[in-house]
Amino acid sequence: MNGVLEVVSDPLQYSFMMRALAVSVLVGVTCAVLGAYVVMRGLAFMGDALAHAVLPGVVIALLIGLSPFAGAAAVGIAVAIAIGYLTRRTGLSEDTTIGILFAGLFALGITLLSASDGLSVNLEDLLLGQVLGVSTTDVYITLGMAVLVLGILYFFHKELVFTSFDPVGAEVIGIPTKFLSYLLLVLLALVIVIALQAVGLILVMAMLVTPAATAYLMVRRFMPMMVVGGALGGVSAIVGLYLSFYFNIPSGAAMVLVATGFFVTATALRRRVV
Repeated sequence: MNGVLEVVSDPLQYSFMMRALAVSVLVGVTCAVLGAYVVMRGLAFMGDALAHAVLPGVVIALLIGLSPFAGAAAVGIAVAIAIGYLTRRTGLSEDTTIGILFAGLFALGITLLSASDGLSVNLEDLLLGQVLGVSTTDVYITLGMAVLVLGILYFFHKELVFTSFDPVGAEVIGIPTKFLSYLLLVLLALVIVIALQAVGLILVMAMLVTPAATAYLMVRRFMPMMVVGGALGGVSAIVGLYLSFYFNIPSGAAMVLVATGFFVTATALRRRVV
């Protein structure tokens, strides 16, 4: 028993682990709650595209001495709005528009990063996350953005659920479906920004989709799906961070592997029940 307590308590003696734990839990819960909408609306590719498209914003913000949060948020929101605009303007499918912006902006980010010799940023940290390096300021910023996202989801919950399951009916009764679609994309961009330091650009989609998809296999209704998904996201973040500490593996990858393990387990149990 004492050995288990030591395993749990020893990492908490370090201040960087306490900060990392706070950010990881916020990321795990917020990603999973919004991920319920991502799964139900089929927005996984959109989330992946936004995650990669914010890279030039991060690099530019670092070059001019701003927080990477600011650059990623600005570009993420702009891309989310641009996808809807270009889809209507060009007549191309949404997937095509997403693919073009995703590839172009990610290539621009890589180009800017490679051309910035004086920038002390590791590409691997941007892609895979570096939650162990977060500062106290980062914790407060993450907390503020998480509260903002969850608060907006709570305020517009009924409308977002209605438009997710019956968009035609929602439009008929006067619910502003286009506004809500843009709002959800903006929230998706903000959540990606929140998750940057924890899991990085590449793995953020996994934390958005996997806990929510696991919850979908476990419960029948949407609200419990959000709650269970949030719990799974938080636990995945905590367990992954501990695995990262003890086995010296990337924290973001560890969190995603734990979340994937939950999904595989839920799938196996679901098959047995059926």
